[in-house]
Amino acid sequence: MSDDLRISLEGSGPKRTCRLGGQLDTHTYLRADAELEPVLTDPSVTLLVLDLGDLDYISSAGLRTVFKARKALGSRGGKVLVANPQPQIRKVFDLVKAVPFSEIFSSTAEADAYLDAMQKRVLSGEDD
Repeated sequence: MSDDLRISLEGSGPKRTCRLGGQLDTHTYLRADAELEPVLTDPSVTLLVLDLGDLDYISSAGLRTVFKARKALGSRGGKVLVANPQPQIRKVFDLVKAVPFSEIFSSTAEADAYLDAMQKRVLSGEDD
């Protein structure tokens, strides 16, 4: 595998989006971990959307990065959602049960709609 990983972080406040492209593997996961570190250690961040639309390959080292993010945010009641996984990436997640199926979305718009619905349920008192 090559050292081909593209990372961009967007957002502010409690929600951040990390777009990953290329390959997340033994050669690139340390760079991904380093870029995500400020987000994972920021107590104001409670939602991280991993947009994997341009990710072509993920290895077990890359899965470790996803687990690490889920553990960091989960420890403070936050969530990591996965959006836009290509079929081969979704298959890896399915095989290792890395991310619950309910937290994988076909697009960031679908993830946003889910989050909007969840927030409306809480505000209306339906989520008690």
